[in-house]
Amino acid sequence: MANKTYKTLLAVVCLLAFLSMPVTVHAQSTTDSESSSITHKMYLDMKLGKLHIEGDNAVVDALILQRNIPITYDYIATLMRTPNAFGEGPACIVCHSSNNPDKSYRGLDLSSCEGILRGATESPSRPVIHPGQSTNNLIVHMLQNNRMPLGVPFFQNIDTPAINSIRDWIDAGAKDDEVFNAAILPLFSDESAFGGDAACTECHNSFRDPPSFNEVNLTSYEGIMTGAFSSTRKKEGKPGIPIVTPFESENSPIFLRLTKNRMPPGVDPGADNNHPNILMLGRWVEQGAWCN
Repeated sequence: MANKTYKTLLAVVCLLAFLSMPVTVHAQSTTDSESSSITHKMYLDMKLGKLHIEGDNAVVDALILQRNIPITYDYIATLMRTPNAFGEGPACIVCHSSNNPDKSYRGLDLSSCEGILRGATESPSRPVIHPGQSTNNLIVHMLQNNRMPLGVPFFQNIDTPAINSIRDWIDAGAKDDEVFNAAILPLFSDESAFGGDAACTECHNSFRDPPSFNEVNLTSYEGIMTGAFSSTRKKEGKPGIPIVTPFESENSPIFLRLTKNRMPPGVDPGADNNHPNILMLGRWVEQGAWCN
């Protein structure tokens, strides 16, 4: 057991040393003295019993995310080229290696930093990240979020009357009107509306989790517009995370979940959506998505 603990600690120190190499972030550099102070604090926290290493996720959170270690693009580039980096499946660049839609799905190039920043070029073109933001980053959503209803086949048609109705309702302003009550709200309680075996409201019917996943309530207009995790975030003085952005279906999670498959293709729907590498990709974006 002691030998295993030593090897785990050694691996963590090596990872920390790699990620603490000098890197430009907001025109600042991590100096040797700053790197030493980070390492010193890590050992001090361990000695005082403030740092516990139990599993990969805990290591990444305690040693990298909580200390806001700069994530380098070199690390992100490695992830994009590595099979199983975000969950069981092929490397991202197998399908996304060019901005030419004839050679790469959605004209998305994940083989270079410039390509990531450029985003998808096939119409409708759109960014996949927003540097400096912690939300509204499509590339992170695609790695974390399963297509709904859960278990719907990868190649299930998305050009259906029900899905198009959701899109059109959002793009028209997502209003609480006769159209919503007559044609939109009933879809969420219809088990066959979106190609699955269960109605949306079987899993999303209240503001509490459990029984309602992510505290999403799809039983009323108020519930839909309240968003996700509203009860949890209310305790922090924050509103729920919006799942509908009026006039913008392509930026509305409720529409994206009906139309976008989780990546990489074939990943188990039950796979951890807080995979350490997904968290570090998200942190790189939050830090500015610097290419240096």
